[in-house]
Amino acid sequence: MRLLLVEDDPMIGDSVHRGLKREGFAVDWVAEAELAEPALRSGNYDLLLLDLGLPRKSGLVLLKELRAYGSGIPVLVLTARDAVADRVLGLDTGADDYLVKPFDLDELGARVRALLRRQTGRAQPEVSYGDLRLNPATHEAVFRDKDLALSAREFTLLVALLERPGAVLSRSRLEERLYGWGEEIESNAVEVYVHGLRRKLGADFILTVRGVGYMVPRRP
Repeated sequence: MRLLLVEDDPMIGDSVHRGLKREGFAVDWVAEAELAEPALRSGNYDLLLLDLGLPRKSGLVLLKELRAYGSGIPVLVLTARDAVADRVLGLDTGADDYLVKPFDLDELGARVRALLRRQTGRAQPEVSYGDLRLNPATHEAVFRDKDLALSAREFTLLVALLERPGAVLSRSRLEERLYGWGEEIESNAVEVYVHGLRRKLGADFILTVRGVGYMVPRRP
């Protein structure tokens, strides 16, 4: 999953950025609303983490504008404003959840996962597909009742494909899910991860759609 973090406090931003990357998310971080706007227009993000007390343009204004032009991206507000009236205003403006600073990174990760489950219409915390079970909270994978060792990026790529069985994801779209800004991407990185997953799950688990991308088939 690819997340956009909008936070002007360098210590908080760095902590959140590193913490969510450890959880397996691709995270891009900007410090101003004006820098977030072109990134959000790209449509490449699954969730927005938004500080309200931003310089020049507040996070609340950015949120209002997002909802005014029809963006349905899930928004988790991160703010030091802890009054009930502030929380009500943020939620009524279009936020999906609200977390008051200082917060625990484990709780932040849990709230992010819950919002992403809601966005994909999935209520259960685990992702299941046939004999495979993935737990995004713990990064545990079980295949045919045995623990399956997956790297962080193998896990992320597999979750991306299993969100919509039958849908083809291009290599560039998968790269967006795996890497944040400034991270070096090897030209054959996706192919390497797909090859590794096929060795562990079977050659026909992930299908190549020539010239388009990769998919897992819909289950009958």
